[in-house]
Amino acid sequence: MDVKSAGILFPGQGAQGVGMGRWLCETYTIAKDLFAEAGEVLGYDLADLCQNGPPEKLDATEFCQPALFTVGVAAARVLASEHPERIDNISATAGLSLGEYTAVCFAGGLEFADGLKLVQRRGEAMQSASDAVRSGMASVIGMDLEKLQELCDEVRQGDEVLRPANLLCPGNIAVSGHLTAIERLQPAAVAAGAMKVVPLSVAGAFHTSLMAPAVELLEQALTEIPLRDTRIPVYSNVDAAPHQSADEIRQLLSRQVTQPVMWEASIRRMIADGIEGFLEAGTGRVLRGTLKRIQRKIPTDGFGDQ
Repeated sequence: MDVKSAGILFPGQGAQGVGMGRWLCETYTIAKDLFAEAGEVLGYDLADLCQNGPPEKLDATEFCQPALFTVGVAAARVLASEHPERIDNISATAGLSLGEYTAVCFAGGLEFADGLKLVQRRGEAMQSASDAVRSGMASVIGMDLEKLQELCDEVRQGDEVLRPANLLCPGNIAVSGHLTAIERLQPAAVAAGAMKVVPLSVAGAFHTSLMAPAVELLEQALTEIPLRDTRIPVYSNVDAAPHQSADEIRQLLSRQVTQPVMWEASIRRMIADGIEGFLEAGTGRVLRGTLKRIQRKIPTDGFGDQ
């Protein structure tokens, strides 16, 4: 990308797939070594899980989060070591949900091993909260936020939780809540004009109050694991604003699991602040897809799975 100032983006849960990281490990020793280090930290063979599955295990939150974190860091380290010209102009970073931890690591706020332990504990806490109630997420395609919020309010019953949770881009918003409410929302959304409603491969109702039981465990982990001020701004999912203070980032990460992901607002803020192009590092093309819906002409690139 021939731009003066670029942002690097890291995907979150839902981008995973069996085979991720294989090309990086087969092509670059630095990636293979990082996966070996991850296996020692986690106590299981992460490279084998990423490359061979089984998919139901890789999709489980407690395994998926460390896996995506490691693939993202591996891609960034390969770029820094083997293709520095592709990231010399990186001046800001962001990540979608779990990807925000990868962004903080890239920006120098976390050591890899510390970040891996943190996301492992985050994944375990969120999996435990998810196991306590039948809940999940679904992408609603082709509906604006105001109408979707109205529909959530209409179909929700009793003390059910249902809310827009991932505000990805125009026409693509993920809702999160009790499965019973999501099941009622699906036909209602299509009848109201949505193109389709797609269930997501996540364990529970992330970014809602149903994740509250995970917050205390996450806050404890964030207190115990060292965070530093970052060398470049990290745009937070919570407020779509840039942050470099370790104390601010720690507080925002603890709030993130129960708050909506302000992804579209984050990208628009980054562009307003001078970012002229974006690089997606890790697995998949989900984030580049959202970028084209937010700002069609913005230059994009990717590095990770081939």
